[in-house]
Amino acid sequence: MRMRLFAVLALAASLLSGCGYNQIQINDEAVAAAWSEVLNQYKRRADLIPNLVSVVQGYASHEKEVLTRVTEARANVAGLKATPELINDPEAFAKFQKAQGELGGALSRLLVVAENYPQLKADANFRDLQAQVEGTENRITVARNRYIKSVQAYNVSVRTFPNSLTASVMGWKTKANFTVDDEKAMSAPPAIKFDAPAPAAAPASPTSAGYQ
Repeated sequence: MRMRLFAVLALAASLLSGCGYNQIQINDEAVAAAWSEVLNQYKRRADLIPNLVSVVQGYASHEKEVLTRVTEARANVAGLKATPELINDPEAFAKFQKAQGELGGALSRLLVVAENYPQLKADANFRDLQAQVEGTENRITVARNRYIKSVQAYNVSVRTFPNSLTASVMGWKTKANFTVDDEKAMSAPPAIKFDAPAPAAAPASPTSAGYQ
């Protein structure tokens, strides 16, 4: 009886392996882990923003447009539900990625604006936050790249024969991924336009005006 049971289990295991079931499960777990890391790094960036805005505001309170955009972009990201199921919904994933892209762009503009304020750049808190933001952006890039590769492996596993038969029966579909356009937008430098009025010219001295 035991021998028959072992034989049945061995046959079932071989069938599952041959139809790609196990590999799809392995790839699915890899995608879930990679996505979790992406969310962790995005949250890390969002958590840094309130303190960064507060420090910048102390030195450049009149840069209201830039400060407001960062705050609003962070609020938009916080309003989205970043659940594990998000990667199975292309439309929701696209909205999430757009919101994160807008936040990244607004944050970049804030850091560029800070270059115009020497006292702000010299502030120890600002330098520390800036370093943390830059480090987080690097972590986001690494996490996104890992997610992209994991999704590619998973999508291939559910689309190629004979795994595709198993995926069809089980209702497994390809997962959403970051697009090439997203990557270009993330790597493009922000277009900065400073609208602050130019300082008034100093009055001419008697000598420069032609008087002796």
